[in-house]
Amino acid sequence: MGNSEFIPDVTQVIQEMRLFDDRFMVACLRDSVECAQLILRIVMKKPDLIVKRVFAQKAVKNLIGRDVGLDILATDSKGKIYNIEIQRASRGAGRKRARYHVGMIDTRTLKHGQDFDALPELYVIFITEKDVFKKGLPLYHVERRIEEINELFGDEEHIIYVNGACRNLRTKLGKLMYDFSCKNADDMHYPLLAERVRYFKETQEGTVAMSSYFDKWVKKIVDEACEKADQKARAEGRAEGREEGREEEREKSKVVFALKLIRRGGMEAEEIAELSGLTTSDVQNLAKQEAA
Repeated sequence: MGNSEFIPDVTQVIQEMRLFDDRFMVACLRDSVECAQLILRIVMKKPDLIVKRVFAQKAVKNLIGRDVGLDILATDSKGKIYNIEIQRASRGAGRKRARYHVGMIDTRTLKHGQDFDALPELYVIFITEKDVFKKGLPLYHVERRIEEINELFGDEEHIIYVNGACRNLRTKLGKLMYDFSCKNADDMHYPLLAERVRYFKETQEGTVAMSSYFDKWVKKIVDEACEKADQKARAEGRAEGREEGREEEREKSKVVFALKLIRRGGMEAEEIAELSGLTTSDVQNLAKQEAA
């Protein structure tokens, strides 16, 4: 049985998406050096920062350990590297995840035989919808220090958390975070970002492109779940177990998708049920568990 029947109609979902949704943000920045440059200039407080290249959804492979998928990877005119990660849930921006990102990027930066001093300066930037550290600050800079002499270690590794809950419209960063929370391009402050959002939401070409991109993502979730079920059933050597496993994983994929929509907010339980394939009652129960 094919998996296409489990892929929801995403046209309604696209209209509800914001730049705080990593899939939408990645699509908007995928072919836009200018948008990535605008974001980095504001976060870094460097109006003259020049972005040379942008890679969206860059996969960093690890032959003996866990791979990493980077939302946005950019380099500037001075060779510095920036990894921008969008996280709606605070648990997705954990401190050890930031550490792992730094390590994985570093291992892929040096070529064979290069000296360690050739490692470029690296910034891992988490833009989170909520205040991860709950101190009310718009930015949190993480740096290594030598404790005994209270000096920076100076290894040119930097981690920055951007508090998306700080939307002070008197500041450039506050306006940027406000724009990240907008569903409607007309409500946004930065024309460059508004233009990209408008393209994917209000033009036929952009909506088709986003729908195709989103469909592939959801299909990948379903396919991976079904493949895992197949592998489990094959290992057990039971045909009926294979079919039961596939059905179980299909249901799990529906739940995963519904939870993503619940966390994004702005949609009624009936709408989520229609898109995910769950019942309205199931969606309401998931929402209650998520709010608990």
